[in-house]
Amino acid sequence: MSSPCLLRATPISQPTRIREVKISLKASPRESVVSVRKSSSSGSSSYLQTFEKEPLRVSVGSSRSKSTPPVHKPTKKTPRGKEPVQHLDRNGTLLHVPVSTTHLGHSTLSTSSSSSSSCTPRRPRDLRPPQQHQQTPFITSSSSSSTSSSARGMKRSRWLSYSTSNISFNSILDGRFRQLQDEREAVQKKTFTKWVNSILSRVGCRISDLYLDLRDGRMLIKLLEVLSGERLPKPTKGRMRIHCLENVDKALQFLKEQRVHLENMGSHDIVDGNHRLILGLIWTIILRFQIQDIIVETGQADQKETRSAKDALLLWCQMKTAGYPNVNITNFTTSWKDGMAFNALIHKHRPDLVDYNSLRRSNPTHNLQNAFNVAEQKLGVTKLLDPEDVFTENPDEKSIITYVVAFYHYFSKMKQLAVEGKRVGKVLDQAIETEKMIDKYETLASDLLKWIEQTIIVLNNRKLANSLTGVQQQLQAFNTYRTVEKPPKFQEKGNLEGALVSDINRAWERLERAEHERERVLRDELIRQEKLEQMARRFDRKAAMRETWLLENQRLVAQDNFGYDLPAVEAAKKKHDAIETDIAAYEERVQALVNISKELEAERYHDAKRIDVRKDNILRLWDYLQELLKARRGRLDKNLTLQRIFQEMLYIINWMDEMKARLLSPDFGKHLLEVEDLLQKHALLENDIALQAERVQGASAAALKFANGDTYKPCDPQVIRDRVQYLNLCYQELCALAAQRRARLEQSRRFWTFLWEVAELESWIREKEQIFSSLDYGKDLTSVSILQSKHSAFEDELGARRNHLQQVLAEGDEMVQAKHLAADQVQESMNDIKRQWDQLEELAAFRKQNLQDTQSFFQFQGDADDLKAWLLDTKRQMTSEDVGNDEYTTQRLLKKHNDLRNETIKNGATIEALSKQANALPEELQNTPDIQRRLKDIKDLYMELLALADLRQKKLDDTMALYTIFSETDACELWMGQKETWLVGLEVPEKLEDLEVIQNRLSILTQDMANVQSRVDDVNKAVKQLEESRHPRTKEVKDCQARLNKRWEAFKAMVEEKKRKIDSALSYHNYGLECDETEAWIKDKTRVIESTQELGNDLQAVMTIQRKLFGMERDLAAIDAKLIFLRKEADQLAQDHPDNAADILARRAELDNAWDTLRKTLKDREDSLGEVSKLQSFLQEMDDFQSWLYRTQKAVASEDVPATLPEAEEQLNLHDAVREDINNHEEDYHKVRDTGLQVTAGQEEDPQYQELEQRLRGLDRGWVELQKMWDSRKNFLDQALGFQQFLRDAKAVEAILNNQEYTLAHIDKPDTLAGAEKALKKHEDFVSTMEANDDKIDGAVQAGQRLVDANNLYANKVQDKMDSIRDRQDKNKRRAQEVSGKLKDNRDLQHFLQNTQDLTVWINEKMLTARTLRTMKPGIFTPSG
Repeated sequence: MSSPCLLRATPISQPTRIREVKISLKASPRESVVSVRKSSSSGSSSYLQTFEKEPLRVSVGSSRSKSTPPVHKPTKKTPRGKEPVQHLDRNGTLLHVPVSTTHLGHSTLSTSSSSSSSCTPRRPRDLRPPQQHQQTPFITSSSSSSTSSSARGMKRSRWLSYSTSNISFNSILDGRFRQLQDEREAVQKKTFTKWVNSILSRVGCRISDLYLDLRDGRMLIKLLEVLSGERLPKPTKGRMRIHCLENVDKALQFLKEQRVHLENMGSHDIVDGNHRLILGLIWTIILRFQIQDIIVETGQADQKETRSAKDALLLWCQMKTAGYPNVNITNFTTSWKDGMAFNALIHKHRPDLVDYNSLRRSNPTHNLQNAFNVAEQKLGVTKLLDPEDVFTENPDEKSIITYVVAFYHYFSKMKQLAVEGKRVGKVLDQAIETEKMIDKYETLASDLLKWIEQTIIVLNNRKLANSLTGVQQQLQAFNTYRTVEKPPKFQEKGNLEGALVSDINRAWERLERAEHERERVLRDELIRQEKLEQMARRFDRKAAMRETWLLENQRLVAQDNFGYDLPAVEAAKKKHDAIETDIAAYEERVQALVNISKELEAERYHDAKRIDVRKDNILRLWDYLQELLKARRGRLDKNLTLQRIFQEMLYIINWMDEMKARLLSPDFGKHLLEVEDLLQKHALLENDIALQAERVQGASAAALKFANGDTYKPCDPQVIRDRVQYLNLCYQELCALAAQRRARLEQSRRFWTFLWEVAELESWIREKEQIFSSLDYGKDLTSVSILQSKHSAFEDELGARRNHLQQVLAEGDEMVQAKHLAADQVQESMNDIKRQWDQLEELAAFRKQNLQDTQSFFQFQGDADDLKAWLLDTKRQMTSEDVGNDEYTTQRLLKKHNDLRNETIKNGATIEALSKQANALPEELQNTPDIQRRLKDIKDLYMELLALADLRQKKLDDTMALYTIFSETDACELWMGQKETWLVGLEVPEKLEDLEVIQNRLSILTQDMANVQSRVDDVNKAVKQLEESRHPRTKEVKDCQARLNKRWEAFKAMVEEKKRKIDSALSYHNYGLECDETEAWIKDKTRVIESTQELGNDLQAVMTIQRKLFGMERDLAAIDAKLIFLRKEADQLAQDHPDNAADILARRAELDNAWDTLRKTLKDREDSLGEVSKLQSFLQEMDDFQSWLYRTQKAVASEDVPATLPEAEEQLNLHDAVREDINNHEEDYHKVRDTGLQVTAGQEEDPQYQELEQRLRGLDRGWVELQKMWDSRKNFLDQALGFQQFLRDAKAVEAILNNQEYTLAHIDKPDTLAGAEKALKKHEDFVSTMEANDDKIDGAVQAGQRLVDANNLYANKVQDKMDSIRDRQDKNKRRAQEVSGKLKDNRDLQHFLQNTQDLTVWINEKMLTARTLRTMKPGIFTPSG
């Protein structure tokens, strides 16, 4: 798999999204994963396509300590829209290119060699904008580097700026990228080739070209075998491509088995010599087999930190070169380019080979050459790089890592060989002694293992006793094993410590585990059995207590000692409640006992059956106690209820005695208020008495239930009946006294009410006389209108009072006629009030007339002034000379003039009304000079305006006609020219299909000609108009008209001729087809009639004839009409086609002969039937009626649901029409039914007539079902109509609510006082409109509620819509209140701001005045001396 260094940069001009690449390198000894994950879904694209087409951002990260410098410095965030494009060179470095026009998403490729082997994508880091312009791109290495070196690198580099030409910029950038890629690829190829040769040299192999020699897979397999030390499958012999692919697959499969993930890499990539993927594969192998196993520990003994893979290699280099001058290793690129680091590593391990002090950093080539030669000649490390490969601006990281790894492995192996030599001697001494102990050890070990296996089997036995004694015995046996049997074996095991002790230890560990598990199981079982025994003893103890308690309470509940009065019974109830509470609380104890029993049963207690029997006995006693308690509660409740009823009766009787004393009082009031007060008190008293009726009835009914029942009786029934009877008698007496007192109080109130009403009317009359006597009639129309409105209100009040006066007088007359004690006083008051009322009406009429005269005068003046102003403005418009410069402007002016003229004519009626208004004034106002002068000026101005209007109308009409003539003439001639071209080339076709097509096109042309004809008529009218008006261009217009009419007549003649030819040809073709169809029709009917001649005259035969001749009369009538049409058609075609006349007439003769044959056959058949024809007629009528019935039922049974209101109304109208059709057929139904009864009478035994009777009964059922179906459908359509009407109203209401919501959501707060007041006034008007619309909304909601109350089919939808409307209405009201408050606050704020501004202006003015005075008279403000 390719490494990140092989990724090819994409030109910046391609707007491609950056994909995410993830490389994960695991540090386990046998596992390495390199994965490439793309964020797009194109997982099937090849590895080469992925990296050649997608720009990538790659960063290599590792788990590092705090001392290890970071890979990249964090950079500032780049503004959106100017994010830099990031590309990779061949060495995995990240190229940062600032871009302002292309938005690219950035992903991060991170390589981790930590022990956790997790590589998570980092967040994309934006780049700083470029500081300076230069021609080469700034390159940031992706390898790890220290903070200081990164800073120096940033100072040495510069950002690449845009060129003025994008093409030039892209070309330079792409060329630089390719150059960098080629250089790095060459270095990596040379390094990896040398490294591969150094590995293959161990088996005597060598390659010359990395790209070519690995294609057959053989060298790749050898390389992996040498590196892994394992045997791979034998390579396939042969040089064909299939053999190469198979060998490479074996190598790649081995890498996958080593858990190296090679995504998007196949054997064909290696066989095809893909450079980048081959380099990536070699780098992956180096990572897995050379770098991954490197581990270095740092820190103190108690705080060690482990580094692995690349980080470990870097740390190893730093540790080995620590203290060397001019060496600071922070990465695998620039830190090695001067050669000092390589020499330091060699000097650290072999100081005799390198004179480090003689080296100078200023001579890097010599340093590198020295280190490489020493390593190759003295140490045997293959020279993988040349000095020029390292001493470059950006050395290749992977090549240096590969070389450094070779140094690491050589020096590590050198140290390991020294340590291993010391260990060999010790191993030889121990081997001799071990041989002697093997035989003895094997014998003892086999015996011990056998005993261990047998003991484990015994210990793993889980069959335990189900009792406490049995478990105790098993536990004692286990303890004996541990104290007696096991210790000798343990001592024997201790004596067997040796080379093969691991087997014994494993077996002994299994024994220990089995022993521990056995002990745990036994002890758990012992504890469980002890708990069960304790639980069983607790159950027995509690069960005995519960049984005793239940028996005692049963005896207590069985006693009925309730007492004979209410206190005694209440005390008994409290005692019973206490007993119930005690028993209810005891239920938990019983349930606890049941739970113990269930737990014992669940735990498989050995004596569980005895426990269960005792539990059932306790539950039986508990249920019996509950039944006794419930029965005693019922008896106690009945006693308590009866005693409370008796107590209630006693309370009612005492209350009625108190009321009787109050009803016998002689006080009936001395004035109206007192009488009213007495009546109110009496009404309350009557209400109390009425309420007591329910109380009396309830008490009586409740008491009689105890006397009449057949169940338990808590008292003697006769006592109950006597008390009820006495209570009813007391209540009847109380009601009689209340009625007597109410009658007396009503008489007193009537008299005092009359006197109070008369006094109030007199006071009101005196008040209104002062108002009607006022001489203020107003100074202008507004003041007069206000006075009139006030007077109208007075008159309304007077009318309302008049009705009241009549009621008072009628009341007085009734009292006088009834000979009331105060009849004289009543009559005197009536006469006085009538006199005052007449005077008040005279004053009101006089003032009303004066106000009307004054209003008429002021109204005349205002109307006259307004009309005169409008006439003057209209005159100014009528005198305009503008008649338009084209058809559109003239038409617009003409429309405007017509509107103005119509309005002027309408104002003629206004002038007449103004004259009538002046004549209606009083004589003293009619003859004033001002009124006559105003009328004369208006009339003169109006007559002048009419004359000007006629003159301007004529000018505009002539201009419009002229424009219309020319435009319409050109349009018509253009259209005729197009159609004439088509008609000239039109030939009459011979095929019928072509004729029909031509006929259809001609019919369309005829429709278009109708439109053109109207346009020609308009042109002629316009010409006539101009001719009558003697327009100066009349001659030109007449010529245009003549040319148009002449061409139009010729065109019509051409069209008629073409139509005639086409119609004639089409008629000839259709005539033949119709003759054939009609002749076949006639012959078919003739055969049907002839087929009925062999049938008999019985009912079956008649029914058969009826079926065959069904619809014959209708068909014959249709054939006759068709023959008449064909005869006329034949005559016309014979004239139009004389060449074919003989054939046409011959066809007509054949049809006439066939028709005569059909009629003769039918007449002969009718003559042969005779009387049977009546039966046939009946069957025909019945078939017709059944057919109609079926069609009507089908129409009524429709399940169409109207979706709109018009559709609902239409369906309802159609349904009513069906009702009318049903009513019209009711007579036919009875006729068919009666005739059927006559036909079947006396034929009960005939099967044919029985079938006929069944058809009649089916007819009856169909008729009844039709009525029911119609009613059901009618009900459904009525409900649907109501629902659609509601939806219509709801839609209108929702439109109102939408407007309200929109208005409330778009209210601004003006920043001026006038605007704030205007906004508040507008909102108040809007709120008024909302209140006015509440009636519409409430009406719609009420209509919906009626539908819901009527259980409409759509009640749920209606309810939902109503709820939605109510919610929105309430929300709008609340929102309106909030907006009103905000607008008021804004108005107050603007008022305050305006006052502040005014005050500021005033202060500024005063300050200016003060400065002016100070300038003019400096001595005034200057102190003397």
